[in-house]
This record gives sequence, structure tokens and C-alpha cells, in this order.
Amino acid sequence: MDTLRQVRFIWKPVVFLVCLVPAFHAVGDIYGITGDLGANPVENLQDRFGNWGLRFLLIALSITPFRLLTGWNWLTRFRRMLGLFAFVYVLLHFLTWLILDQGMLLAAITEDIAKRPFITIGFAALLILLALAATSTAGMRRRLGRHWQTLHNGVYVAAILGVWHYWWQVKLDTSEPLIYASVLTVLLIYRIWHRRSHRRPKRH
Repeated sequence: MDTLRQVRFIWKPVVFLVCLVPAFHAVGDIYGITGDLGANPVENLQDRFGNWGLRFLLIALSITPFRLLTGWNWLTRFRRMLGLFAFVYVLLHFLTWLILDQGMLLAAITEDIAKRPFITIGFAALLILLALAATSTAGMRRRLGRHWQTLHNGVYVAAILGVWHYWWQVKLDTSEPLIYASVLTVLLIYRIWHRRSHRRPKRH
């Protein structure tokens, strides 16, 4: 079996199931099977889904640098799936806040989004990821043409806003958002360096 067939029929299903583990773990904790949600279950779920959303987003952004450094072009086969899982977990983070924390009260929700900056930028990141998820199919890529890549470069904006949202949200211990910010900074620096170093010289 060649590499691409292994990726398609073996490794992609394995990675898919691994990506579901945090969700299964959350469900297990809700029902007291794998643990518990602690004294503040809603906040626990929010933080858990938000963290995994950021992790999957950074992993998806790491695919291209690793491919360029290793020459393993098959890594790109995982990028869309990881990006979609990032969106799903960020959406679960938002829905936990929307339904369990805010109780679907429109006035309170609108006020929080408008008046609390960390929620505003988090909501902006969600909207960007929603646009990327909705246009992630091959059909949408063909329809958008050259505009597709421009739109999907917005994933870096979503990542910056997501890390920023997390940083503002925590009150005391910023060690974890600092790790995310450091990883994202390295990825951005590498992207800028690679683009500039491979830019074709202008013809005179």
C-alpha cells in the first residue's frame, strides 16, 4: 500500500478518532464515568473546549511548516480535518457559554459581546473560523478561485484573536496562553521568513 493510500484508509481514520477523544472525555466527565467537572462545571467545559479549539488550530497551522521542513507532502491531507476540528471545539466553547452560561438571554449575550473586549475578539475569531469551515470544500475552493487562499489566510487572524481572547480571559496564571502565544509567534515568523526567502526577484 502506497503512502497516500495508507494516509487515506489508515491514518486519517486514526487521527479522526484521536481528535474525538477530548469530546468523549468531556461527555464521560459530565456523566461521572471518566471523572467530574469540578465545582464549576460550566466554566470547566468552556475552558476545556476553548483550549482544545486553540490546540487543534495551532496543530493545523503547523502542518505547512512541518511539510516544508521534512518534505512530507502527505501531511497536507490532515490540514482540513484538523482545521474543522478546531472550529468544532471553538463552536462547542461558544455554545457552552451561550446556552449554559448565558441561558440564551439575547440582551445579556449582546451586552457581553459589545462591552467585554475579550468576548468581542473571541466572537470575531469564531466568525472567521465559521467562514473558513463553510468554504473548506473542494467545490467552494473552485468557486472562489484565487480569492479562496486570500480568505483562508484569515486563519492566522483567527489564531491571533483566539490567543488574545484566552490571554485576556485569564486573571492570574497566564502560563498556558503564553505557551500558545509563543507557538503562534514561531509559526508566524516562519511563514513570513519562508515567503520572503522564496519570493521571486523582480525583473527589470
